[in-house]
Amino acid sequence: MKLGVFDFPLEPPATERRTVMLSGKLLTYTLKRTHRRRSIGLRIDDDGLTVAVPLRASEKWLREVLQERARWIVDKLENWQTDKPAPTQWVDGQFIKFIGEPLTLRVVSSLFDAAPLLQGRQLYVHVSDARDQAAIAAAVEQWYRQQADALFRERIAHFSAVMGVAPSGVKLSAARTQWGCCTARGRVLLNWQLIKMSPRLIDYVVVHELAHLVEMNHSAAFWRVVGAACPDYARRRAELRRCRT
Repeated sequence: MKLGVFDFPLEPPATERRTVMLSGKLLTYTLKRTHRRRSIGLRIDDDGLTVAVPLRASEKWLREVLQERARWIVDKLENWQTDKPAPTQWVDGQFIKFIGEPLTLRVVSSLFDAAPLLQGRQLYVHVSDARDQAAIAAAVEQWYRQQADALFRERIAHFSAVMGVAPSGVKLSAARTQWGCCTARGRVLLNWQLIKMSPRLIDYVVVHELAHLVEMNHSAAFWRVVGAACPDYARRRAELRRCRT
């Protein structure tokens, strides 16, 4: 179809699912376009392969990057599936993570459901049906969220003072592929599942997002802001990338 004098091409979709043949394997991946990137980034997680590209990245550039990294992508996807941890069983005696340390889940049958109670390294969950794993999981998630909200706000307040910034708000998120986010309006969103991570990793994510209040990008200037508050950020960043909830 030809474009008329007053017609303009449509903007490419921000997110789309695509397929590509890499090293003899047909793979499906998620393509994300964003004005915040200047290069093409690859990420592999529970959602598979995600490719983040600059808003106006050409198809030729995208194909070249995918083919150059084909062997790495295929190997990473295969290793990810092999090493993927088994899903949590929400039963009595199960180990769960909290601020980097294991807790033992204690499921107690009760006439009435009650909020989980932490005693030492054991988390007691009272439910009317100890076989109802969905109810147990929901109770633990609610407890996690309460702990996360309190801890994250405390760490945000601490590092805001250190870095001389002032976020407009703090909110928990349930993003599947992001630990944190800072909006254009200055609101910091932190994934509630971070509460399972060690304090040093929680602090890194907090510093990372607060740094976006100074530099809304990932430029060298941005990383200098991060490094001023968290000198070993590169080590923490690498450690966080290896973590799975």
